[in-house]
Amino acid sequence: PYTLVLFIFALTFTVLAILSRPERQVDIAFGGDAYYTKEIPEKQMRFQRFMAISCGLAAMAGVTTGDIFNFTLLTAMVGICNIGIVASVKNKHVLDNAYEYGILAMIGTLPLFGAAAIILATTGTLSLWEIYSPAVNIPVIAKALLVIGVIGEGMAPVYVAKAEITRAPGAPYVLMIHVSSLVMFLRVVEIIISM
Repeated sequence: PYTLVLFIFALTFTVLAILSRPERQVDIAFGGDAYYTKEIPEKQMRFQRFMAISCGLAAMAGVTTGDIFNFTLLTAMVGICNIGIVASVKNKHVLDNAYEYGILAMIGTLPLFGAAAIILATTGTLSLWEIYSPAVNIPVIAKALLVIGVIGEGMAPVYVAKAEITRAPGAPYVLMIHVSSLVMFLRVVEIIISM
């Protein structure tokens, strides 16, 4: 039931990303009646929508997978899609933050896949259903590396807030960054508790 709730949560926001139409942002000049409407190129909106949908699909697959390697792979894909959503905004400040997040996410893949390798080496399987059995003993270092890797991949909301991208063009698709990071973190907590 817990996995189903996470899946439905990710599915809801993926459907919203598919159906949403981005708003036209308005900047107001203080001290007068002037306001400016930002024009967002359609190419940029298409790319952000594509990345948001891909991110949602990866999050849904990551929540439902029964294999630790697939989970780590899909978590890395969520991180890559999050980079794409942030990096599609043509603003120097936002692009600097996308670069910093990209570096952190790529560093986060090392403990993520290292944890999957340690789990495979110690148990001989990648199946979550077999790993969940009480007879299987997972090393604490593997659990710690898995959590650290997911945290590294899921740091996008911090960089989104730092870049104030929620005020940048394409803000509706930024919601997928928060949702996917939350869903993947909740899933890794479930995996760790069940081991």
